[in-house]
Amino acid sequence: MKVSSTEVQNNFGKYLKYVELNEEIIVTKKGREVAKITRFQGDASVMEGSAEYRTTGGWVTYEEFLELVEASEQRFELIDGVVYNLAAPTFAHQHIVHEIHGSFYNWFKDKKCIPLTSPFDVTFMKSKENTCVVQPDIIVICDKENINKKGKYKGVPTLVIEVLSPSTRSKDMLKKLDLYKQCGVKEYWIVDPQNTQIFVYSLEKNDIRNSKAYRKGADANVVSDYFRGLQVSMNDIFECK
Repeated sequence: MKVSSTEVQNNFGKYLKYVELNEEIIVTKKGREVAKITRFQGDASVMEGSAEYRTTGGWVTYEEFLELVEASEQRFELIDGVVYNLAAPTFAHQHIVHEIHGSFYNWFKDKKCIPLTSPFDVTFMKSKENTCVVQPDIIVICDKENINKKGKYKGVPTLVIEVLSPSTRSKDMLKKLDLYKQCGVKEYWIVDPQNTQIFVYSLEKNDIRNSKAYRKGADANVVSDYFRGLQVSMNDIFECK
C-alpha cells in the first residue's frame, strides 16, 4: 500500500493497524518513495495460528477495512472490529469445497437459489456501528435481487458452509456461528476435516433451533434441514482423508 507522508502523519494509528495485518506501507513524499513500514517479525502476539493476523490497536471500522481491501492484494475478513488475514487453502480444503459445491450445483440447477464459492464478499450489519464482511467457503443465496449493478451482494445467504482449518477453527465455530445466528442465516454447516464430521445448525430468531452432527462411517450423507432433499455423500466429501 502506498500513502503520502502527510497521510501517515495524520493517521499513523490507522496505518499501524494495517502493518499489524502484515500489509507493507510504502511512504511517499512528493511522489517519491522515501520510507517503508513493516510489521516487527519478532512480535508473535498479533498472530493467531500461522494463517491469521489480527490488530492490537483497537476497533477497525468498516471504512478502514474497505480502504485496506482496496489497496491490498491480500484477502481479509472483518468480524466485530477485528480484521483476519485469509491464508491460501490447502488441497484437501479445496477438494471438500469442490465436492459439496458440485452436489449443490446439480441440486439447485433450475431452482431459484444459487450456490457460490469463495472468494465472494458477504456483508452483514450486526448493528448500526458494527458492519462485518466475511468470505464463507460456500453460500447459497435465494435473494439474487440483492446483487447490485457492480456485482456486490448486499443480502443474507440462506445457507452458509465453512470448512475448518487449524488457524480458523475457533473463528468458524464461535465467532461466525454467532454472526450468522444474529444476522438471519437459516442454516450453517461446519465441516471438520480433521475428525471427518459435519455439524449442521438450523438457525432461527437469533437462536439455534436445531443441530445435528454427521460423521463419516456412521452416516452415508449429510442432509440439509432447510432444503428438503438436499444431501451430499460423506464419503465423497472426505475422500482425501
